[in-house]
Amino acid sequence: MFKSLNCSRLTMGHKIAIWTTLLVALDQVVKILVHTHLHVGESIEVFPWFNLCYVENPGFAFGMQLGGDGGKIVLSLFRMVMIGALIYGIRYLINKGSEVPKGVIVGAVLILAGAIGNMVDSAFYGLFIEEQGTGFLTGRVIDMIHLPLFKWENAPDFLGFLVGHDGYFFGAVFNVADAYISCAVVYLLIFQYKFFNK
Repeated sequence: MFKSLNCSRLTMGHKIAIWTTLLVALDQVVKILVHTHLHVGESIEVFPWFNLCYVENPGFAFGMQLGGDGGKIVLSLFRMVMIGALIYGIRYLINKGSEVPKGVIVGAVLILAGAIGNMVDSAFYGLFIEEQGTGFLTGRVIDMIHLPLFKWENAPDFLGFLVGHDGYFFGAVFNVADAYISCAVVYLLIFQYKFFNK
């Protein structure tokens, strides 16, 4: 049975689809575990610098909002357009062949998986999580990772998004999908800037 399964025969597109699916599945499993084992607002200290918190984010990055259900629907539709653009971009990169570093494609796949993971929350959690009681495209994203690295007293106002209400850097609560996107963007900017300079 397993002899007939030859991974080397998979195209790059198939491999990317498989990896994207696995990454989205991991993100969703973590969110479901948090939802089923914690209450909204509950926090557990795993390490002094790592907390598991259950936060429902009604907007996008760092809890920013566009305003009401109408804004949430606009945000969800924007996410769908961005996911389509990412898929198109990844296909374009694959077609360019060996002139595209594998690291660029890995970064793009992480961003795609993160975008899809948060889109699933927005699209369906409002329907299936009774406590949210919203609807299609208006669900709240589940966040759970809090990294209170150190207290930053009197942080400059323009860095307020990096400092939580409790005064800790990094104060935001985020999820696995957000981590995919953030790590990919930092990686691409630091290690793949030469490719983008072209």
